[in-house]
Amino acid sequence: MQHLKSPQVDKLDADRKTRAIVEDMLANIRENGESAVRGYAKDLDGWTQDFALSDEKKAKLIAQVSEQAKQDIQFAHTQIMRFAKAQRASLTDFQIDTEPGVTLGQRCVPVDCAGCYVPGGRYAHVASALMSVATARAAGVPFVVAASPPRGDAIDPAVAYAMDLAGADLILEMGGVQAVASMAMGLFGAKPADILVGPGNAFVAEAKLQLFGGVGIDLFAGPTESAVITDDTADPMTVAIDLLSQAEHGTTSPVWLFTTSAELAETVHRILPQIAKDWPTGEVAAEAWANHGEIVICDDREQMAEVSDRYACEHLQVQAEDLEWWKTRLRNYGSLFLGEGSTVTHGDKCSGTNHILPTRQAARYTGGLNVMKFLKVLTWQEIRTDADPMMSSVASRLSRTEGMDAHARACDWRLQKFGKTDDWGFEVAHQERVD
Repeated sequence: MQHLKSPQVDKLDADRKTRAIVEDMLANIRENGESAVRGYAKDLDGWTQDFALSDEKKAKLIAQVSEQAKQDIQFAHTQIMRFAKAQRASLTDFQIDTEPGVTLGQRCVPVDCAGCYVPGGRYAHVASALMSVATARAAGVPFVVAASPPRGDAIDPAVAYAMDLAGADLILEMGGVQAVASMAMGLFGAKPADILVGPGNAFVAEAKLQLFGGVGIDLFAGPTESAVITDDTADPMTVAIDLLSQAEHGTTSPVWLFTTSAELAETVHRILPQIAKDWPTGEVAAEAWANHGEIVICDDREQMAEVSDRYACEHLQVQAEDLEWWKTRLRNYGSLFLGEGSTVTHGDKCSGTNHILPTRQAARYTGGLNVMKFLKVLTWQEIRTDADPMMSSVASRLSRTEGMDAHARACDWRLQKFGKTDDWGFEVAHQERVD
């Protein structure tokens, strides 16, 4: 295995600076609430208007969206909801009798309020509004707050339409750390969010991370990552275009090529900067490629799979033979795109799978945003009194094995109360009733 191209930038120093800035901002908002948020909005975005989007202003924004754009957003919404509803149907309530008189079960209950962050800096992330808000709705969340940074005097009209179509109850024209904190703390008319979801810049991601515990979060969504796995059957032009298309997200977005073909690797390395020169956003993509792009040449497909699983990238494309083998073999990725006909853009925008996905190797232990993120799996049990002596005997003995006498006595009392014998074969504490 060899690296034809390696990354040139170390992100650790930038991460430390971001962490310190976010800590100070969150401390200020916790202490000073809405006044602190207004200060940040004015200083960072030049915003002095109300934050909650009124029905009148929303209607004016939606009126600016073309019919074609509305139809495309509606199509994407339909696909996302179809997939999310199928996910919801796959997780069900159930109960089971494990022993005579012992019934256990689970209930899948949505959180009360979800806070959905929709980025809006360099690009208008219409699809992100659908991915977060619609998925929360498919999960059955009763109240959804959505926030997106203003672009001038308002949030982007198409983003406003997408949020409204997906079912946001409250839309905040607000971005950055202050938006995430406002949703978490229930400021400006919002209910305090039980979970924060959605991608964002490094400051948004860090704010979610620091708020975690007081609220849930979907995952750590750092700079977009994308990798392409290829053998010698792949088209170098398609590979180069797909890598560049994802590098467009930002100058810190890494893209990686894993291949068994040295010839293809050399070709992609040569033509990619040339292609970038022809694209309107090519300068951003070219910088991301120069600083964070990698090309890894592997000995065989098994080694490629091992490398890919080690990187555990957010988006993973396979343009190689035997797609079924790859689908079965690969284990660590946010979302998988099989065959030359599939590109990450499809998943990013409209095919139906969610595009809010794990980064920085988090795909080793979690998938992307899905309806299950908005659901609590609550377990319950009912042990009838005729079954209690069996369960209490075991629980009492195990409690004393652990040295937890008070736990044991809760079971001893039930043995004393519901049992039909005083001879249990082990020591049971006798408790006198106190009136």
